[in-house]
Amino acid sequence: MAQQGIQLDEENICCSACLDLLKDPVAIPCGHSYCMRCMKSFWDGEEDMTIHSCPQCRQTFTPRPVPVRNTMIAKLVEELKKTDVQAASADHCYAGPADVGCDFCTGRKLKAIKSCLQCLTSFCQQHLQPHYEVAPLKKHKLVDPSKNLRENICCHHDEVMEIFCRTDQQCICYLCSVEEHKGHDTVSAAAEWTERQRGLAEIQQQVQQNIQDREKDMKVLQQEVKAINHSADEAVRDNEEIFNQLICLIEKRSSEVKQHIRSQQKAEVSRAEELQEKLEQEITELRRKDAVLQQLSHTEDHIQFLQSYPSLPVLSESTHLSSFFVRPLRYFEDVTAAVSEVRDQLQDILSEEWTKISLTLADVDVLLSPAEPKTRAGFLKHSHEITMDPNTVNKWLLLSEGNRKATCVPNKQLYSAHPYRFNDRSQVLSKESLPGRCYWEVKRSGRGVRVAVAYKDITRRGDISRFGFNEKSWSLNYQNNSWTFIHNSIETPLSVSPSRIGVYLDHTAGCLSFYSVSDTMTLLHRVQTTFTQPLYAGIGVWDFGAKAEVK
Repeated sequence: MAQQGIQLDEENICCSACLDLLKDPVAIPCGHSYCMRCMKSFWDGEEDMTIHSCPQCRQTFTPRPVPVRNTMIAKLVEELKKTDVQAASADHCYAGPADVGCDFCTGRKLKAIKSCLQCLTSFCQQHLQPHYEVAPLKKHKLVDPSKNLRENICCHHDEVMEIFCRTDQQCICYLCSVEEHKGHDTVSAAAEWTERQRGLAEIQQQVQQNIQDREKDMKVLQQEVKAINHSADEAVRDNEEIFNQLICLIEKRSSEVKQHIRSQQKAEVSRAEELQEKLEQEITELRRKDAVLQQLSHTEDHIQFLQSYPSLPVLSESTHLSSFFVRPLRYFEDVTAAVSEVRDQLQDILSEEWTKISLTLADVDVLLSPAEPKTRAGFLKHSHEITMDPNTVNKWLLLSEGNRKATCVPNKQLYSAHPYRFNDRSQVLSKESLPGRCYWEVKRSGRGVRVAVAYKDITRRGDISRFGFNEKSWSLNYQNNSWTFIHNSIETPLSVSPSRIGVYLDHTAGCLSFYSVSDTMTLLHRVQTTFTQPLYAGIGVWDFGAKAEVK
């Protein structure tokens, strides 16, 4: 019979030159074997090309031998490679440090593929077979391999825990159910598992729904980021173009002033040179006349002097600088002063407008609005002072405390007619619109009070003008000792009745929140919508003696 296995010694079939398994092994006359490439490279590198030697035993050969393929060693190398591959494949079946090993395997343990909750043992594929074939074992509960099987054993009775105590919310064994947990609400662990699996499925469904919602939010955010980048890029391009236009305009004006100065310079210099030439001619002529007069003044012959005197040169009118330089010597300095004045004006304009630009940039919400504050101190950071508009107040309301407090009175007030005045409902709007994010509080006294926000174009007549009973207002109403939120005539009852209401508005985010203000902030109602117009704060009081004051 053929031998079933061959024990190969890797060291004996390694090349002594490269110290690796022989590749294309060849033998030389001394009997040693090398890789074909290693042998050729060694002999090619020897200094004396006429005498060649063995790298291992140093036996010399003349002439250079022809290496012969070593067929036997080549086969041994192939066998060793196959053995290594098989060993590596078998290693994948053995249990590593992170794996659960088969409890039945001796020596090196194979990986377990199942654990039995009754046997409290883990099995590899081979040792698990009885659980598939033996009738009593088929009833055992098999689970994925687990290292924590001992946790299924009761620490008091050393029995498998197959019962769940709902009273104490813990797993127990049968003996526990008749002793410590006697009379408790108990079910089988399998039944509790089934019920909780159903609940787990619902939770999983909620989680998956939350994942879908978050993925939608992610897409919205991605679109938002894309829109922000696009808008910012456009703004940068447009502003660069505008500033480049300003720079070009300034450079053009600078060039024009420079050209004007040079042109004027050329004209004035040319005019001065003409005058200079004329003066030089007059000087020459005057010098000639001076020479004649000098000569005549030294003539002692009376007759000759008198005869020459009538022919004396006539003095022409002299040219004076005052008749030529009609412009001041500071002409170009005046140009510089005028340009400096323009520069100062431009600096003032840029400084004023830059403040506006900075404020505009500060108001830009480039992403989502900040999270709503959690504490009153956090809300008060957004506090906004509100005064009510006397032109909107109803005749049954009296404004006081700097138009921040409204009291319902039994006598009509003598208010002048105004198109913005509420005619049929005792309520009032704020004078100024509310900024993007703001917070204010309203203190109530008495019954019949509304705390609201509304668009300015809310109707001022009839029942439909009441805060909350139309599409243009959102109101918290206090009546019959309870609060109700109302919008578009739809009422939502609230469970608490505070005396102080906090209102938080984030216009950009479309968020309006009403809070009960005390030691803590309790959310009463929140509105999430899209506001299409500026909002105004509103209060209404319709029970005589009742008061509402914005803080």
